[in-house]
Amino acid sequence: MQITSGMVKELREKTGAGLMDCKAALTASGGDMEAAIDQLRKKGLAAAAKKSSRIASEGVVCAHVEGSSGTLVEVNCETDFVARTEAFVALAKEIAALVNAKAPRDVDEALTLPAGGGSLGEKLVETVAKIGEKISFRRFARLEMPAGIPGMVVPYIHAGGKIGVLVAVSGANPSNAAVAALAKDLAMQVAAANPTYIGRNDVPASVIEHEKTIYRDQAKASGKPDKILDKIAEGKLQKYFGDFCLVEQAFIKDPDRKVSQLLADAGKASGAPIAVGAFARFQVGEGMEKRSDDLAAEVAKQLGQG
Repeated sequence: MQITSGMVKELREKTGAGLMDCKAALTASGGDMEAAIDQLRKKGLAAAAKKSSRIASEGVVCAHVEGSSGTLVEVNCETDFVARTEAFVALAKEIAALVNAKAPRDVDEALTLPAGGGSLGEKLVETVAKIGEKISFRRFARLEMPAGIPGMVVPYIHAGGKIGVLVAVSGANPSNAAVAALAKDLAMQVAAANPTYIGRNDVPASVIEHEKTIYRDQAKASGKPDKILDKIAEGKLQKYFGDFCLVEQAFIKDPDRKVSQLLADAGKASGAPIAVGAFARFQVGEGMEKRSDDLAAEVAKQLGQG
């Protein structure tokens, strides 16, 4: 029987085993899916299967910066206990370095990259079998300075890896200590203030119109006359820019100054315009369902105490 890529994909989704292991198991079983699953289980390669439906919303964010590029990754597990182990953190750092070096298009491609004698995906499956928890490589962001453009990519990891940031700053040589310090401050700003855009020009027109409509409706509902609704909406829009645009935010270390002023002052000092080219911010588990119980409660359940 011909073993198709669809069959291999289905077996991998059911077991979490590596692609080549799935193909070999299907070949040996003559295409019998259940027999192939049993074979993988006997070899210990399907250890991840029963964990695939668990919630892995803990984990760490790690960064790797080398030369003109940097990568931020989020790797998840089930408990904070595992997330704080040296082995798990080392795995996340290895993934960040690999992704930064190879620059894959997405996580699916990243999982096919060579790692430790097999693919990264296979290594994750092996790690699941070792630690007994579901592990997932959820996402990454890779920033790189364009060729010929001076600048630097700077990381910031907060709260033991619960929040991670990368900021790409253009306009200065990477050896410029003052700009490097500014870039670190900007990364801390992103971690604390969580902007969505760099500047107001980056906010999509549809978002601006949506916000203005809300502000007009709010003002009208409060009894304001129609002739001043647009003026009120414009005023509130400025507040929106100040909240969600990095360069228009108040600087966390000096709220009397905007981030844009810091960039302007740094540009004057260095003799060249300094600008934020891009940024990325990950927070562990954001947008994911959380476990409803903790490790202590889980142990108690195992012992029949709760």
